[in-house]
Amino acid sequence: MTEFFTQLIEALESESLRRPGMKIAPETLAELNSSPVKEEVKQPLPQAERTERAAPAPAPVAAPVSAVPAVPAAAEIPPRAAVVPEPQELPPQKNLVPGTLEHLAETVRHCRRCPLWETRLNAVPGEGNPHARLMFIGEGPGADEDRQGRPFVGAAGQLLDKMILAMQFRREDVYIANIVKCRPPRNRTPMPEEANACIGYLEHQIRMIRPEVIVLLGATAAHFLLQREEGIMRLRGRWLEYDGIPVMPTFHPSFLLRQESAKREAWEDLKQVMRRFGIEPPAPRRRAQ
Repeated sequence: MTEFFTQLIEALESESLRRPGMKIAPETLAELNSSPVKEEVKQPLPQAERTERAAPAPAPVAAPVSAVPAVPAAAEIPPRAAVVPEPQELPPQKNLVPGTLEHLAETVRHCRRCPLWETRLNAVPGEGNPHARLMFIGEGPGADEDRQGRPFVGAAGQLLDKMILAMQFRREDVYIANIVKCRPPRNRTPMPEEANACIGYLEHQIRMIRPEVIVLLGATAAHFLLQREEGIMRLRGRWLEYDGIPVMPTFHPSFLLRQESAKREAWEDLKQVMRRFGIEPPAPRRRAQ
């Protein structure tokens, strides 16, 4: 099957009509509405991802002793509400203005709020337009993100870029972040104590950016940000809310790479987001009989 979002973007570019009311190639729209979604199935990680890095992780960037909090044991981590970092708690950094996204990002890079700092190569604070109208939130960094210190730069990130373009945005227009800022070993799901220790940074980012819409990528993002227990199959496609901001949960790009038939459902979710911004998605065309 032709790669879904690649075909959609090629149609947008070739017809030079990336704006509301655009026309899309009939074959694209036919494929868009042809495949039913399958139930999400956890796939085993490749052997390379199941094997821990043999070399020890480099030591984290040195920070002033007073700026680095002691690492609590998992059982000692206080409830979520007690670990939300307030602006005055962020350690001072040279040439950085407290209360800015840059200052928060540097704080994340020195963070030792949970044991994940011990195995990271780089913390991944998030990146994008500080005045973004649209924000994407995923689960946590993977191996590629851990190496580069940037969110969504691996295979899932390449697919997310295509999804963003298909929505008639650019990556530099939006803001991309994760629930946890350090890679969990072997890309496992973040533990509750890890997410609770880290999510205050994300909450600060949301308050600073104040996007018009948030897209949550996968069940883990919805669980920890919205405190929802339902799986993504039940949550996707439904408008929810966080702090007065409309939220649309959809499938994580890594799941779409494993289950291509789910791309049609993800596109339906993204079309709802487009309409929130006054961008009318193309109407499907019937195939000629």
